[in-house]
Amino acid sequence: MTTVHLLRHGEVHNPDRVLYGRMPGFRLSDLGERQAAAAADWLSRRDIGYLVSSPLERAQQTASPLAAATGLEVATDERLIEAANHLQGRKVAGGKGLFADPSNWKYFVNPFRPSWGEPYEQIAARVLAASRAARDYAGAGEAVCVSHQLPIVAARRSAEGLHLYHDPRKRQCNLASVTSLTFDGDVIVRVDYREPAADLPTGQGAGA
Repeated sequence: MTTVHLLRHGEVHNPDRVLYGRMPGFRLSDLGERQAAAAADWLSRRDIGYLVSSPLERAQQTASPLAAATGLEVATDERLIEAANHLQGRKVAGGKGLFADPSNWKYFVNPFRPSWGEPYEQIAARVLAASRAARDYAGAGEAVCVSHQLPIVAARRSAEGLHLYHDPRKRQCNLASVTSLTFDGDVIVRVDYREPAADLPTGQGAGA
């Protein structure tokens, strides 16, 4: 039995409410740094043998306090990166502006794929592959993969045998949350979910 923890990054400083996706220059807010510290405090009590992160700045920052607590170096795996999105760079303003712009309508043809970005199946496959690689690198210990909301949700839904299309408003993957996959050999036999930063004040809800 080996456990791989999928850690979502903390809140991002995003005052203009931009759908930033894979754009550079988006880092954790002050609250996000506190959330990352809370997650590190919880995870550092586990037997963590390997720590790997998405290459994006907000994920690397989230990994940093855990690296300091465990003495582990932060590896980088491109497979943990945020989902690609054709609407990246637009101001979201609750999402209404995206739907009101006729130039965006071509992206909403098929919400089951989804047609506005990277296919769910592709996202889930790459994150689960990264999780299995992290499991192997961890040896007798556990592994932590720092990633983003949709990649973590897609991987979890695939592991649980659920439809990959879903209502984004009902995702169980809050900021700095930990989704844990327990492997028996190559098979995921258990999924757990925790929110180490749940006691911190609510921020702007920013960040994917």
